[in-house]
Amino acid sequence: MIITLSGLPGSGTSTVAGILSSCTGFEVVSAGDIFRMMAEERGLTLEEFGELASSDPDIDQRIDRHQKEIASDATVAGRDVIIEGRLSAWMAEPDLAVLITAPLDVRAKRVVRREGISVPDATHQITERETCEARRYLEYYGIDVDDPGVYDLVINSGKWDQRGVARIILTAMKVV
Repeated sequence: MIITLSGLPGSGTSTVAGILSSCTGFEVVSAGDIFRMMAEERGLTLEEFGELASSDPDIDQRIDRHQKEIASDATVAGRDVIIEGRLSAWMAEPDLAVLITAPLDVRAKRVVRREGISVPDATHQITERETCEARRYLEYYGIDVDDPGVYDLVINSGKWDQRGVARIILTAMKVV
């Protein structure tokens, strides 16, 4: 089974992916981890690498190809995998595509706890990243990331904690 988890920064996709993996034994592949690894390989901060990605389509396309390959390989091998990333629902052919949302103020507070920055800084970073990514994905692929039509399930993690979100997804997995 291929499950994709997508969401904006601070929505909880990484945490939910970890919970789901613990409950199911599914392997987790994170586009964010791939992005961080690529930044580290080049000796750049995430912000610097994000700026580079905004002018170098090869970075996003490499990550997206990697997601497609993992999903394809998992399908052929009959492996179960959770692919967590902003475009994972478009890049993989998932059995269940999930979008995790949350209000901006909730996401900013989560980023503050995770990164130890101020709420205004977190809010600014989030909105800048969202704007930049939305522009790139529309330009590169014609994907409007604000259109939830590709998803089978949309969950507001501002209403439920990450364990609650995971329980909802686990229930949906039983009927797929």
